[in-house]
Amino acid sequence: MTFIQVIDCKTDRTDALNRVMDRWIEATQGRRTATHAIVGQDRADSTHLVEIVEFPSYEEAMRNSRLPETDRIFSEMVALCEGEPTFTDLDIMRDDQLNKLAVRRFFEEVINNRNLDAADELCTADYREHDPSLSSYDLTLAQAKSENREVIEAFEPVATIESLTAEGDMVCARVSFKSRHVGTYQGMEATGRDVSGTGHATFRCQGGKLAESWWNVDDLGMLQQIGAVDMP
Repeated sequence: MTFIQVIDCKTDRTDALNRVMDRWIEATQGRRTATHAIVGQDRADSTHLVEIVEFPSYEEAMRNSRLPETDRIFSEMVALCEGEPTFTDLDIMRDDQLNKLAVRRFFEEVINNRNLDAADELCTADYREHDPSLSSYDLTLAQAKSENREVIEAFEPVATIESLTAEGDMVCARVSFKSRHVGTYQGMEATGRDVSGTGHATFRCQGGKLAESWWNVDDLGMLQQIGAVDMP
């Protein structure tokens, strides 16, 4: 279970504190168990800082605290603060990464349920799609739906999200898919052959909807599997 540690302190020596944190990051490279750290400064009181550090689990956080560099850097941090920092340990009860949820819903409803019209709700009105396998690398939502309809009807794909990575308003999906060539695709009649492959898609989210996407799917592998392309 993800574990969060919140460190609350007061100091007017923020530059010096930043240098201390930089030294800890450098000194613990390859051994620290912390995966994400954020430092926030109180708008109402510039001397009030809050650091939020994320760990895979409480046990990993305890391993991190036992590193000699952690103890040494903490002593340096205390020397820069007004009084001793306070710690709050949090077990995560909920972690709603909303942009990831929007991407998962797109794959489930539009691709796996083959409901292209669901994209009207899931995407912004000015959505743009970039995919080298389509007629243009910059398609509107209506154009993307029209061109992707042929792919979905010809192969009836089922996509599995292998991993999702989110940063800011961007979400990157690593996917695998299984399908069967059951309809005409680019003039080639159905072969009934099973097709599988992998791909990546990156989405830009806006207001809980998908505003832009970039796709990279193994189209060559798909064409080989249905016999449209011969490879030496």
